[in-house]
Amino acid sequence: MVPFNVDLKDKVVAITGAGGVICSAFAKALAECGAKVALLDINAEAVNKVAEEIGEQALPVPCNCLDKKDIEAAKATVNAKWGKVNFLINGAGGNNPRATCDNETMAPDTEVMKDFFGIDESGFKFVFDLNITSAFLVTQVFAKDMVETGGNIINISSMNAFRPLTKIPAYSAAKAGISNFTEWLSVHFAPCGIRCNAIAPGFFVTNQNRALLFNEDGTPTPRTNKILTATPMKRFGEIDDLLGALLWLADDKASGFVTGTVIPVDGGFSAYSGV
Repeated sequence: MVPFNVDLKDKVVAITGAGGVICSAFAKALAECGAKVALLDINAEAVNKVAEEIGEQALPVPCNCLDKKDIEAAKATVNAKWGKVNFLINGAGGNNPRATCDNETMAPDTEVMKDFFGIDESGFKFVFDLNITSAFLVTQVFAKDMVETGGNIINISSMNAFRPLTKIPAYSAAKAGISNFTEWLSVHFAPCGIRCNAIAPGFFVTNQNRALLFNEDGTPTPRTNKILTATPMKRFGEIDDLLGALLWLADDKASGFVTGTVIPVDGGFSAYSGV
């Protein structure tokens, strides 16, 4: 259930990463408000399942968001069914173990399995591509539908964009890039009536990070204790906590003069200095 209802009946929304926890919830919320949602994800099984749960207002479109020709084919599929896209959510992204290290800080006399010098170059590039290059390519393709009639673009940033987290340098830098890219797009497309903002989730338990946050027996890891200590509200976010920000940004009447912003939904994490 959405926290409040907005009228999105004339919206055709393309959502990348739609098979994931956050963006599948976004798709369901937008469809509940009347939007037609095109679900783009490299995982065909995942988006087919989400589309079945939503019903006739959803169109599953398996798509590699790092392949421009694949993205263009996906757009053609959406255009053929529903016409021009006027709302885009760039949710494709994530981290990769090849781009992480095991130690929080470098200590010369401490041995770890993989330190900063052991991070794989290809893994680092992959994380940048997955987050930034995908947003660039998808926007380049889908924003063409919006240039003459206006539109709405929402990117998914992260707390890493505000304060880089230890162990995950590529993901932190990539999400900082997403926030900057959001601001750039907002200026570039303002004359066309295209708004561009980002939502920066705090700490949510997802399929990608569950093993980092909880041990196999369900007890919290030391990293979880650090996160909750630095989060004034002392809990992880629930997916429903993101929906209010999403619907506010989705509604042109409510946020029609809002562009170039990055909205933290983080329980106060970005505001807390630790003292």
